[in-house]
Amino acid sequence: MAYFDQLETRTAEARETSLMAALPGLIARAKELAPGWAAHLAGVDANAVDSRDALAKLPVIRKGQLKEQQGLSPPFGGFAVSDGTPMGRVMMSPGPIFEPEGRGEDWWRAGRALYAAGIRKGDLVHNTFAYHLTPGGWIMDSGARAIGAGVIAAGPGNTEQQLEAIAHLKPTAYAGVPDYLKILLDKAKEAGKDATSIKKGIVSGGALFPSLRAEYKARGIDVMQCYATADVGLIAYESATSAGLVDGMIVDEGVILEIVRPGTGEPLPAGEVGEVVVTAFNRDYPMIRLATGDMSAVIAQPSPCGRTNTRIKGWLGRADQTTKVKGMFV
Repeated sequence: MAYFDQLETRTAEARETSLMAALPGLIARAKELAPGWAAHLAGVDANAVDSRDALAKLPVIRKGQLKEQQGLSPPFGGFAVSDGTPMGRVMMSPGPIFEPEGRGEDWWRAGRALYAAGIRKGDLVHNTFAYHLTPGGWIMDSGARAIGAGVIAAGPGNTEQQLEAIAHLKPTAYAGVPDYLKILLDKAKEAGKDATSIKKGIVSGGALFPSLRAEYKARGIDVMQCYATADVGLIAYESATSAGLVDGMIVDEGVILEIVRPGTGEPLPAGEVGEVVVTAFNRDYPMIRLATGDMSAVIAQPSPCGRTNTRIKGWLGRADQTTKVKGMFV
């Protein structure tokens, strides 16, 4: 099948109707079972939030607020839903800020991005995102296994050992930050290690510059990007047309994405550059109008690959003073 599921090719009207119908329930559940959301959305009638206009009237929330509330009300500031089920894992990102991972397959919804990158059942993914405390490794790991691919839990660093694993296990795909794949390939060539089994890649946590993508292509590797955060999971991902063209990123089916005027939460028209604000339909750790600090813009036309969800131009800078180093906000 060319698509991860049928959600990717439904009409824009069907998608919008489904998302807006689910929105009041998301907000009601968050207010009922998460004290942090109850306080943040005090006075909001969940049943009335059934449109983008109504959603845009809600206050945004930022990572800094989550961190502050976690200090006051450990461990998650009251923003994780407490229904008596223990979380599957607990992570810690720089800040520090703590994030939960609930139970269930592909909790971060990353499988969609890996599938669009060409990863399929039977592939073996060499995953160089960190598994230690931070969620990056687990996000890609769960997405790959949801597709039916196997995973080498490589993590970052230890390049020589990684080359041994690649030469012996012959992974077909790479997952990690964009530039580390080049380090692996160059070191493999220097050391006489075989890394030619890698034919596709999924990268995040940094910019995949056109020159680097072209270099990978020349070495026989098709590499796609995805946009994900520890608070939300997958937000958007790249896909290619039948001719191999890549243009923009497609919004994930499990989120509502807004582009807003930085500092105001006011939605901007398609095409204007603004801050990415995301609402995520996550039963364990809902996010309602999380202001990411990332800048992007909506592309008016749907993707020529056949997926019909909104496209964005990818990362166009920061709206606040945090930045990313090796995929981590600092």
